[in-house]
Amino acid sequence: MSRAHPIVAVTGASGAGTTSVQQAFKSICAQAKFRAVFVEGDSFHRYEREEMRKLIDAWERTAGRTISHFGPEANLLEELETLFNDYGREGIGRARLYLHDENTAKAYGQKTGVFTEWSDIEPESDMLIYEGLHGGAITDVVNIAQHVDLLIGVTPTINLEWIQKLHRDQKDRGHSIEDVTQTILRRMPDYIEHIVPQYSRTHINFQRVPTVDTSNPFSNAGIPSPSESLIVVRFNDPSQQEIDDIIQSIRGSFQSKEDCLVVPGQTFEQTLELVLKPRVTKLIINSRQERTNK
Repeated sequence: MSRAHPIVAVTGASGAGTTSVQQAFKSICAQAKFRAVFVEGDSFHRYEREEMRKLIDAWERTAGRTISHFGPEANLLEELETLFNDYGREGIGRARLYLHDENTAKAYGQKTGVFTEWSDIEPESDMLIYEGLHGGAITDVVNIAQHVDLLIGVTPTINLEWIQKLHRDQKDRGHSIEDVTQTILRRMPDYIEHIVPQYSRTHINFQRVPTVDTSNPFSNAGIPSPSESLIVVRFNDPSQQEIDDIIQSIRGSFQSKEDCLVVPGQTFEQTLELVLKPRVTKLIINSRQERTNK
């Protein structure tokens, strides 16, 4: 961790909803005029799209198991730890972009499914905010979690996570339901081994729970609306005063356990601001004081 150059990581599986939390951070930083560097976890994938497709087939034929972006073999986790280490010490580092869609690829004059060149991140920033799969990862080789000052987990119930991934990958990326289903199955061992443990290292988890039937996530019935959901917020170091204040601010919220708060799904954005804004502000104030004292 670094008081002078704080790092926030939003971690969650594909389709979990990490982008919504990243947008909340962008809004908070814009309102307060904090200068944040945003880094996408996909930019630390090891292989371009076509390379990855070939490797998936090869691993299934020869390795007796699969390879996925949930696991370390398909990612540059050492390079990600280097970025976090360099940023935490000096506020510097290098990153790139993974070009998911045609519009973004066109802006860079490249095809989809490839990376941009590595480049230096924006200098003189107040904070680095990562959003991706491995913000709290620990393996035999790396310990990325140790560098993070605020680690946020986004983890819908598993059926809802699959529904959201199916919807996104079909609508935004043109994949068939069969292809997405196979991806879910292929990733499951890495999901259990490398993604799930991160949620026990987080400072805060946001878990969306549907209040409608999602028994068959592959039925393509659509994503439950916010009003058809609850959000469970779990704090690793709960403040009863904070929980009481949120309950007073958000109608229909309640405390379900010493460290857990439940809010209506349609209040997710409000809840994010109430929970995240004071933490971001504290990190920035402390970091500026630390840099001034150096």
